[in-house]
Amino acid sequence: MPNHDIFGLAAETPLILVKQMTRHIKPKVMAKLEYMNPAWSHYYRVARAIVEDAEKRKLIHPGMTLVDWSFGSSGIALAMACVSRGYKLLLAAPDKISQEKQDLLRAIGAELVITPSDALPGEPRSCMNVAESLVKSIPNSFFTGMHENPLSLKVHSEATGSEIYCQTEGQVTHVFVPMASGATVFGIGRFLKAKNPSIRIIGVEPQGSVYAALFRDGKPGISALSELEEIGSRQPSAFWDPSVIDDVVQVSDYDAFNCARELLRSEALFTGGASGATMAAALQAGAGYGENDTVVAVMSDFGGYYLSKMYRDEWMRKRGFYRKAKSTIEQITAEDILHLKARRDLIFACPEQTLSEVFEMMKQSDVSQMPIVSYNAPIGSISENKILSILIENDDAMTSKVVGYMEQPFPVCPLDATISELSAKLQQNASGVLVILSDGRLQLLTKSDLIDALTHK
Repeated sequence: MPNHDIFGLAAETPLILVKQMTRHIKPKVMAKLEYMNPAWSHYYRVARAIVEDAEKRKLIHPGMTLVDWSFGSSGIALAMACVSRGYKLLLAAPDKISQEKQDLLRAIGAELVITPSDALPGEPRSCMNVAESLVKSIPNSFFTGMHENPLSLKVHSEATGSEIYCQTEGQVTHVFVPMASGATVFGIGRFLKAKNPSIRIIGVEPQGSVYAALFRDGKPGISALSELEEIGSRQPSAFWDPSVIDDVVQVSDYDAFNCARELLRSEALFTGGASGATMAAALQAGAGYGENDTVVAVMSDFGGYYLSKMYRDEWMRKRGFYRKAKSTIEQITAEDILHLKARRDLIFACPEQTLSEVFEMMKQSDVSQMPIVSYNAPIGSISENKILSILIENDDAMTSKVVGYMEQPFPVCPLDATISELSAKLQQNASGVLVILSDGRLQLLTKSDLIDALTHK
């Protein structure tokens, strides 16, 4: 049906399967794209709800000036709600927010008061205190308080949490959510825990935020500056409710930015640093989850706001965050190569078998070398060349046990070893590399397998 109000859109934000970056972990990982709405952030729902509520309560009317503090995304959502209803907007924002956000806010018509990022909560020069001072000094103004407004909690419980549950058909087992004011994680947690108390809710914050220590020790951690925007806090939120979350994990700026850049290159998800931190935490934890688990990572911020920062190589290098993107070849892993092999079961010899038995196995299987395995551990190897040299010296050796003639064991690599790493192992006089599968079994890769993978890339 037609909709005539940009802030009246009620469509769900997408929940998509993350494929490329999850190849080496067992659970299904899904990204909840909260940035895919008219205001490009999870604040879209909140801004609309707060403005509509204030209008219904007759606290505001067109012509008034709405005031708040913001790290950018909440201000953009509020500014869009304001212009469509006839309100002015004045925002206090720290100087670390990206130039793109500042430009967009001014383009929409918002006025900005820039404050120092290093100002601690409670200091007169902090963006929170500046916003509160402004609303007291400006006639006909109203403080929206988006970050502390109880409606934020209600919106994320009734809308975001409900959508995640329905879109996963109730199969969600873990949800990773970026923490700033806490409204998103506690709102989602409140709804999902009511549906299924076994669903684990994990808050994500940058290093230097206060929540991890607060959750673990009951006392806020020592705050420190982070380059990440739209995530973290230097003081506890009024929404703090440890009963609806199961853990709080911290992610470095380096890992957050690089994960976001990889999301764009690998998954076509154009997210910001807060989303990168959330996905990085989900992928790291997901390595320990099972194949029946369904992990949801909330992607809250839009990458277009960071073209001059995290998506700019020069900015990343200057701050020591730059990590070279993997080339197409470097992205090929042992797991990818194994998918190209027709044979899946490892052919191996046991140490008590005779050379004759082992050689017959090699002929039957059409292989020129074979690992020698004891209790699923590689202890050596044997090749046709080795057997030939043994027979030249002693033609009676074929009845002897292979353990007495075995060569060095093949190198062992994990499933996520890159083709460059595998090649390096094979160059060290090894005729094969053993790869540990997810179930603990072993599989052999040779130079021919690597060549085949390169010709199929």
